[in-house]
Amino acid sequence: MKLLVKRLEHAHDLAFPHYATQGSAGLDLMAAIEGELVLAPGKRAAVPTGIAIELPQCFEAQVRPRSGLALNHGVTCLNTPGTIDSDYRGEVKVILINHGEEPFRIARGMKIAQMVIAAHEHAVLFEVDALTESERGAGGFGSTGMTADVAAGKS
Repeated sequence: MKLLVKRLEHAHDLAFPHYATQGSAGLDLMAAIEGELVLAPGKRAAVPTGIAIELPQCFEAQVRPRSGLALNHGVTCLNTPGTIDSDYRGEVKVILINHGEEPFRIARGMKIAQMVIAAHEHAVLFEVDALTESERGAGGFGSTGMTADVAAGKS
């Protein structure tokens, strides 16, 4: 699929979004900030990436955390995955939060998130008075238990 990417003026010197390896699912997104941004513990910020995109219909871009930032610093993305719709043309921004114990310094050009392109469909909705029964039923959060019954192949 073809993804149109516009590099914004404040990102002219930054690396273009790219897949780090042949097997990468996500494109690396860079911080297009002036200087440095310090994210204090418990604080969040919308960090600009310096790009705008044009996706084909029935595709979305999902903004996801980088595992190294999460594990090593406690920094992750809020609203994960963040969805960028095909009709959005503004700058892609990443909502970062610092769950760590120390301030986290974000430098210009730092890899801050990844963007995965995914196809989606629009569902046709039908209002009904009842739904068919299932084994799980209305059981919600935690209703399937915390351990797996290996002999029965159930969880």
